[in-house]
Amino acid sequence: MTMIPISAGPRLDGRVALVTGGMGGIGRAVCATLAEAGAKVLATDLQEDRAWLDATPGVAFLRHDVTSSAETDAVLDRVAAEHGRLDILILCAGSIARTPLADSTDEEWQSILDVNLMGVVNPLRKAYPMMVQQGGGKVVALGSIAAKIGGVAAGPAYVAAKSAVHGLMKWVAKAGAQHGVYANTVAPGPVETPMWQTVTGRAPPSANGSVPLGRFGQPEDIAQAILFLCSPASNWITGTVLDVNGGMLMD
Repeated sequence: MTMIPISAGPRLDGRVALVTGGMGGIGRAVCATLAEAGAKVLATDLQEDRAWLDATPGVAFLRHDVTSSAETDAVLDRVAAEHGRLDILILCAGSIARTPLADSTDEEWQSILDVNLMGVVNPLRKAYPMMVQQGGGKVVALGSIAAKIGGVAAGPAYVAAKSAVHGLMKWVAKAGAQHGVYANTVAPGPVETPMWQTVTGRAPPSANGSVPLGRFGQPEDIAQAILFLCSPASNWITGTVLDVNGGMLMD
């Protein structure tokens, strides 16, 4: 069994981190935060924002469709060949739909499950054994408050997919503990991102009585929680779902 180190500071100097969905609203904040903490960050996504990347030191881009197992394997093979290891895997890729159950289609269910669930499974199938072999690593997946309370603005397909992610990460945490592989989930409440604005069909939301702390989340709120869970500061935490929601759910 790998000896688990005592918790230390939140620096990531020298670590190699891969962030799926790295060009999304939360993904960009995660990439920038990890790079500021000293990590070499590889952001993967379907589309590249060159201007943002040029303005964000320490972040490189790899085109990657998380729904493709072959493409995912190729990306992780490249990471292993070029960097020799993968210390941190952050799973941020996601899509959302709010269609009611009776109106939902097979195609929508498949699309939501492909991105939100298989988009976690595909990287893990390759990265988890890599981390076991190298003696450890940290995995953080983006879950959702929707998986814990049955949805906020999302429909049943999204709720089901995120619930599966919560359970999968607990399996990885149990299996990986003896090998020094950590697995945790961050479950955000509503966060002001382009995806949230798209699904709600409105301008950025204003907080109301549903959020005790008085505002909706910003991507940086989620990024700092992820930094904690993928850094040495959380060396005695695995298998948890960290709620980051302004007090909407007090569990």
